[in-house]
Amino acid sequence: LAERVESLVGPKGVAARIRELLKQKPREETCFQVMAEIIDGKFGEFGSNESLSEQAIRTGITILTEGVTAAGTEGISKTKISSNTDGTKYLSLYLAGPIRSAGGTSAALTVVLADYVRKLLKLQAYIPTDTEVERYVEEVGIYQTVCYARQYKMSDEEIRFLARNCPVCIDGEPTEEIEVSIYKRVPRVETDRIRGGMALVVTEGFGLKSAKLLKISKKHNLGWDWLENFVKIGKRGKIFEKGA
Repeated sequence: LAERVESLVGPKGVAARIRELLKQKPREETCFQVMAEIIDGKFGEFGSNESLSEQAIRTGITILTEGVTAAGTEGISKTKISSNTDGTKYLSLYLAGPIRSAGGTSAALTVVLADYVRKLLKLQAYIPTDTEVERYVEEVGIYQTVCYARQYKMSDEEIRFLARNCPVCIDGEPTEEIEVSIYKRVPRVETDRIRGGMALVVTEGFGLKSAKLLKISKKHNLGWDWLENFVKIGKRGKIFEKGA
């Protein structure tokens, strides 16, 4: 595992540290500690916080998936630090189609790892505009009904709640030729086409694995208690406002 992680995504020298940590703690805990050490500069400089965050997330998800999927190499396109309307900085995670290879839980955990990195970098949470929220609703809806129809379909309320509460902006590369028809040219969304990696993580990750993600986040004190209300939406059909 340690050698695969270093050879696939790096950084140089991480294999020895992974082996050392795995003798002391489980793989999940090893993942978070290695990510923290990357952000802390123990494996060198990366030029910018965007490059640093991308390296930490790639390494973290590759540890979690044991380096046997393309999630860490091809499932993550890049990270980007952008500005909220109030001037604060937030982290965007760009996902691509190969994130599917990680499976629903690990694909969504990529976002959890990104939030862990966001906190280490002292960035603020993503604050979506109303237009961006509705873009998620339209785009994920098209993905679910036209691109990759599934038996389970997320409701618009679930999508809105996730968009408003997820502290990381879930973004992605355009993977389909189909475009949205209503929410085009949204200022902070770089394409009008369907972003398959984003939609997959939203539907098969958060939509199907939210209870498991909540359990993992509580185990590691990651502060994702808002997922409790997200889980309740599906069970009770009731939308809970942010902060309720």
